Amino acid sequence: MWEPVAERLRADGRPVTVPDLPDPVASPADVVAGLLDRLPAGEPLVLVPHSNAGLYVAALASARRVQAVVFVDAGLPSSAPGTPAAPPALREHLATLAGADGLLPPWTGWWPAAGLDELFPDAGSRAAVEGEQRRLPLSYFAAEVPSPAGWERLPAAYLGFGDTYAEERAEAVARGWPTRTLPGGHLHQLVDPAGVAAAVLRLLGEARRD
Repeated sequence: MWEPVAERLRADGRPVTVPDLPDPVASPADVVAGLLDRLPAGEPLVLVPHSNAGLYVAALASARRVQAVVFVDAGLPSSAPGTPAAPPALREHLATLAGADGLLPPWTGWWPAAGLDELFPDAGSRAAVEGEQRRLPLSYFAAEVPSPAGWERLPAAYLGFGDTYAEERAEAVARGWPTRTLPGGHLHQLVDPAGVAAAVLRLLGEARRD
């Protein structure tokens, strides 16, 4: 779901990798290992995590040379050794959706269809996103994402889409990070990839100057 933005960034001369998740995924440790396998090794990285991927910044920064981070409508790692993969209210909701095999439906099956329709610019983009989805086990969300110390010292910025992650955006402001909010839903990168790419580059420049 980030390829449209990646194409704009590549057109600007930026090398971009959009890593996919390993399949299957049983735990946050699987995600960390899969991302490290897919990210370029031996060169400095700028991370642009979206949504739950923000929780993995601490683990990735401890294993790779990360120059900066632009969180995009994303969760933030905690300062503890681990960050819960999901808050209690979400875990309770997901527990009602798990099948007999312990697997959850794809992400777009977690919420009422009417609300999800508003996130996508068209049926084609929704079909493409649904084709990329993994079915995760409920146990994944009861685990913690490793959060080694040190990520807090990275140059960072925060880009919000509307107010879905208002609490995290407020934390970014409190940390003194450059922040910006684009009006839109959680998948605004599909609606306006050029605008999102431009906002990411602008915030990256501001974070590096601070």
